[in-house]
Amino acid sequence: MLFNKPAGAIALLLIAAPGLAQSGPAAPAPSLTYAFSVRATLDPVVEQGEVDNGRRRFIPITGGTVSGPALSGTVLPEGGDWQVIMPGGLTSIEARYFIKAADGTVIEVVNPGVRTASPEVIEKLAKGEPVDPSSYYFRTTPRFMVKDGAHAWMRRKVFVARGIRKPDSVVIDFYTVE
Repeated sequence: MLFNKPAGAIALLLIAAPGLAQSGPAAPAPSLTYAFSVRATLDPVVEQGEVDNGRRRFIPITGGTVSGPALSGTVLPEGGDWQVIMPGGLTSIEARYFIKAADGTVIEVVNPGVRTASPEVIEKLAKGEPVDPSSYYFRTTPRFMVKDGAHAWMRRKVFVARGIRKPDSVVIDFYTVE
């Protein structure tokens, strides 16, 4: 009798499956709301070289500004962006730094993501040359660690961001996913 129960459950699932299938999403697509932008200034790149099939680099963050409708302040020095440039135009990114909000609250930022482009564009970006932002894809999924208080909302939202690399800085536009 135990053998028949799983077979019966599978048969019931197969009969009910057409009614469970949907032709689209179960809920409306989330929207994005612009929250703020970070403009981080950078020191020259520290090249580690080829390690585990990728060109490893560290870009020191020396400071910067934060501005937007949901947050303003400064980027504290001593953070950084760890990158691995892989064959085929994919760069794995993880930036870690601190923001000091206008009210004095210190917010830790951990911002992993990817940048993809043709190998030629990736090489120009790696050299710090100006590149049209429409020629590459640079997206991140930031997380924020902040104490309870005025900025605790940052722990209760999911964020996505778009980056633009400039010769001496990076601009990241942060959006909440609604």
